[in-house]
Amino acid sequence: MAVRAFITGVSGTKLAAKERDFLRESEPWGFILFGRNISTPAQVRRLTEECREAVGWNAPVLIDQEGGRVQRLGPPHWPLYPPGALFGRLYDRDCATGLAAAGLGARLIASDLKSLGIDVNCMPVADVPARGANPIIGDRAYGRAPDPVAARGGAVAAGLLAGGVLPVLKHLPGHGRARADSHLRLPVVKTPRDELEACDFAAFRGLSRLPLGMTAHVIFSAFDPVAPATTSATIVDEVIRGLIGFEGLLMSDDIGMAALSGTTSERTRAVYAAGCDVVLHCNGNLKEMEQVAAEACVLEGAAGKRAKAALSARLEPEEFDPVEGRKTFASLIGASRARPIGRTRRAPVRKVASRVARRGRR
Repeated sequence: MAVRAFITGVSGTKLAAKERDFLRESEPWGFILFGRNISTPAQVRRLTEECREAVGWNAPVLIDQEGGRVQRLGPPHWPLYPPGALFGRLYDRDCATGLAAAGLGARLIASDLKSLGIDVNCMPVADVPARGANPIIGDRAYGRAPDPVAARGGAVAAGLLAGGVLPVLKHLPGHGRARADSHLRLPVVKTPRDELEACDFAAFRGLSRLPLGMTAHVIFSAFDPVAPATTSATIVDEVIRGLIGFEGLLMSDDIGMAALSGTTSERTRAVYAAGCDVVLHCNGNLKEMEQVAAEACVLEGAAGKRAKAALSARLEPEEFDPVEGRKTFASLIGASRARPIGRTRRAPVRKVASRVARRGRR
């Protein structure tokens, strides 16, 4: 089976006949879901099954379910989760509680996703926001210093992995200083190299062994004054693989975003030329999907080994009681956040914190 090195979106809540034919013929490595693809739990489960049936194997299905402003699943069928900044505030008051809450929140999200056939979640967010930056990261971040961000990100990744869901580290090598939203235009960061290494890149170094990562559509002029990280061989090789030491499968952020220039085909070629392993295309536009597929490489060689290693980390969930977990989570994050999640005693906190800490160090 010649799996191709791209991840694709689809247009709606079920596959159209032309989409099914396209997926069967083009053999993408994975799929990503957005709000347009989501109605009810039964519908989402069926859609994930349809996508996998079309390609003929248990391909990964991705989603962005961070909590806060970025979550594709929500009421009335799924609970709301708080933004990453909340865990930062908890951590600042009490380290163990902050890590336990971050890990348990991720474990609950994993439980939601796994029941739908979704097994990859695009978090943790290791971006360290700077003063004056565009709010596109904002309260999605776990803090404003690299070491605590890495610690909280490790807890989030551990919670997802315990639930059988792969984490995606984003946005390498950092989106926190960007003064523009890369969905809308190309940000340029002119911060000196030493400062980037000490702060922005440092948060990612602590998470460099995670199985999957996603690039930032951001220019770092200290390294490459022309190309954003996603299409910069210098950034991918020298910074992401070198200074940060990221070892996992590297995917682009969505190549449909306005930060990138050129046609869909040109963008796809540029992503591969820079050294990314997999192209991510999200909007579900079949003509664009066909252009990506026409340029897509077979996922083999070093990239194929990284893909295989990532999927080998996709394990069966550990034993978990989501009802008790939601009660404990509500207790951890406080009464003001309890309503969407539930409330209960604090007894299981020590156990959760200990497990999260152990997993976060791996």
